[in-house]
Amino acid sequence: MKTLPINQLKPGMFVQSVTKQTGKIRIKNQGWVKTQGSIDKLIKAGILEIAIDPDKTLTLDSDNKVVEQQHNPQPVGDAAAFDPWHTTHSVSAEMTKANNLYNEARSLQSKAFDDIRNGNKIDIAPFQELATGFIDSVFRNQDALACITRMRDKDTYLLEHSINVSILISIFAKHLGIEKTIIEELATGALLHDIGKINIPDEILNKPGKLTDAEYQTIQDHARFSKEILEQAGLSGIAVDIAGFHHERLDGSGYPFGKSAEEISLYVRMASIVDVYDALTAERVYKAGMEPIKAFKILKDGCPDSFDGDLVTKFIQCIGVHPVGTLVKLESQKLGVVTHSNPTSPLKPQVKVFYNAKHARYTEIQDINLANSRCHDSLEAAVRPTEFNIDLIRFFKNSILP
Repeated sequence: MKTLPINQLKPGMFVQSVTKQTGKIRIKNQGWVKTQGSIDKLIKAGILEIAIDPDKTLTLDSDNKVVEQQHNPQPVGDAAAFDPWHTTHSVSAEMTKANNLYNEARSLQSKAFDDIRNGNKIDIAPFQELATGFIDSVFRNQDALACITRMRDKDTYLLEHSINVSILISIFAKHLGIEKTIIEELATGALLHDIGKINIPDEILNKPGKLTDAEYQTIQDHARFSKEILEQAGLSGIAVDIAGFHHERLDGSGYPFGKSAEEISLYVRMASIVDVYDALTAERVYKAGMEPIKAFKILKDGCPDSFDGDLVTKFIQCIGVHPVGTLVKLESQKLGVVTHSNPTSPLKPQVKVFYNAKHARYTEIQDINLANSRCHDSLEAAVRPTEFNIDLIRFFKNSILP
């Protein structure tokens, strides 16, 4: 692959991927650009930089017509028939694989932190393999891994946060139609985006109260450390950008490099949204996790100064107003966990109910599809397990995990 600024793109070149853009139009597929008009459309769409495959360049005549035509994908910029909600497996069929992947990720993260503590370089290959596993699972049925990301252990935030960001950005990228080779870089970078926190003192990293100015300055350096650790391990490109720049903001108020606007790529913009969302909804030793709908409001309030408004909207659409794994209360006062998303009617997902809030008692587990015409119940609100003294992790392990 060879990276070029968009003004160096010529008719006949094969575009492998978009590596930097500022516009809101997402280029969903790779392929040849055959006319200057196509290139002009890409420029107008805000494309700043692309990666080409020089070995696939077509021969054109003086009228820019193809002399040697090969079997090729749909031309870049054309709409592709793509259904981001397509699944090949049921949630129950995918759950075992998803859970195994998550456990593997925990072990891999722990080993990486140990390697850094011991002064060793981390081995990138297992993370890349794991990222591929996440992506394959997401394409089979995203609800399985999405559900597991909601099973938060407040004592293992540092490990689980990076895993969850990797899963969520894979789901996000799939919905944007980004090609798998790029998603693998996104997922790998997300898995390792906070590895630099190993160099931050625990008393600052886990401080429950407000940080002092000096402490805040210290914790800001973790992104710089993450970037350096990944570069030393041999990574480059998108994965390193995510590690180093995920706290940068569009108005230049982020850290540690103070980048802004066009300096922040599409992929980093995506990572910053997912990173904040997962941090807000996480259970921690000193802070209860926020309900997703409140986290979405904070992200929306951060547009356009901090976050890309168009991307925030698309992220909410693909995760769902009440994401899979969320505890909800129905109008019947039944409590249950959202187990299947409903893209056509987000407020009518499938829910696994197990508790009656009115009588404060557990009930027989039942799957309710709120979109079913014979169902006369409806979703009232997302609720916190602590409101009803419910051990949601235990319920997950006993009733959802195989």
